[in-house]
Amino acid sequence: MDEFKVLEIKESVFADNNRQAAVLREELKKSGTFMLNLMSSPGSGKTTTVVRTIEALQNEMKIGVVEADVDSDVDARTVSLTGAKVIQLHTGGMCHVDANMTTQGLSGMGVEGLDLVILENIGNLLCPAEFDTGASKNAMILSVPEGDDKPLKYPLMFSIVDVLLVNKIDAASFFNFSLEAVTERVKKLNPKVKIIPISAKTGEGIAEWADWVRTEVKHWKND
Repeated sequence: MDEFKVLEIKESVFADNNRQAAVLREELKKSGTFMLNLMSSPGSGKTTTVVRTIEALQNEMKIGVVEADVDSDVDARTVSLTGAKVIQLHTGGMCHVDANMTTQGLSGMGVEGLDLVILENIGNLLCPAEFDTGASKNAMILSVPEGDDKPLKYPLMFSIVDVLLVNKIDAASFFNFSLEAVTERVKKLNPKVKIIPISAKTGEGIAEWADWVRTEVKHWKND
């Protein structure tokens, strides 16, 4: 029988990415810049939530946004209207953002003097969960119309986030959606996760969300 080598490409890719992510995180720590990796499905209200976050915090900190998409600059144009620093990152068909892409985006935008950078990741619940971007914290949005069963279908995403925003909570009465069921299912996967119901449309819960971000930025700078 012929002897041959088996090369585990996936493990190698993840190992290389994790090393780059650790380097980037250390560089951001030294510069005093907190980076939030925001993930969700398409249509969950990610960009609207980013805009609300900027509006809530822009008078007390300098904010930059890295908009990641397969194509188009629609979201970057929307966010730029807030006055925040923004760069559009095209992934060339990739369904995720990794540490190398993030580093390129931050380099292109420039993070000097920024307190907070929000990385708006590619819209899906699979690939982005697998790649460490070098972020200080991971956040995700689950919108009410998606259903309360998503933690059962995409456990990895819910297990790696530090905070979960349940968006479009103002529309909960129109859908068969249980916040209690989501909370129970997510806590089984991730007992320490912070869950905040919000409505990016009406502003409900945004103050609590802004307080969470504010606290994490302060800890990042002072630790």
